[in-house]
Amino acid sequence: MFKIIDPARNSQVTNVIDIGHLWSLVGLNLSRAIHTAYLSLGSNLGDRDANLQEAIRHLEAFGRVKARSSLYETEPMEMTNQPWFLNCAVAFETDLVPHELLDSVLSIEKSMGRQRLIPKGPRVIDIDILFFDDQIENSADLTLPHPALHQRRFVLEPLAEIAPSLEHPILNQSVTEMLDLLPSSGQKVKRI
Repeated sequence: MFKIIDPARNSQVTNVIDIGHLWSLVGLNLSRAIHTAYLSLGSNLGDRDANLQEAIRHLEAFGRVKARSSLYETEPMEMTNQPWFLNCAVAFETDLVPHELLDSVLSIEKSMGRQRLIPKGPRVIDIDILFFDDQIENSADLTLPHPALHQRRFVLEPLAEIAPSLEHPILNQSVTEMLDLLPSSGQKVKRI
């Protein structure tokens, strides 16, 4: 809505115009494109399941969750002296562009109490953007697709459940193919 003020009459609002309706009358569409992003969510502090559910509810403010994987209990990587994680993957439709989505997921993490004190350390919630359509980006704060997704069983197992044929635009491999290439020994991931 657009408000028109009449300063000569010192009146509040003399008319209200719906700009979207006005543009539609002249044939312009102001809607934004809808994108599909794939996200990985994880938590290893507090009520892990409730944390994942809360994060997904927060995501709904920025788009629509199209699919959600089962939950997977996963062994921590790199910094192994911490509680095990609960992870899932979601397919997410949004009209946000990649950096807007990044800002949104970072604000969700912060609102849920995420503190970045120890790299790879324990966290209430972690939300990573894995894919954003088939976009490739490498900026200071965002790399698409996620640079380590093809090395992480805790990412690929849940993702394979909801998007097995999704193809990595750089590696030219499907999620299932990337998962099959991981060594059978290594990180423990259990669907629950």
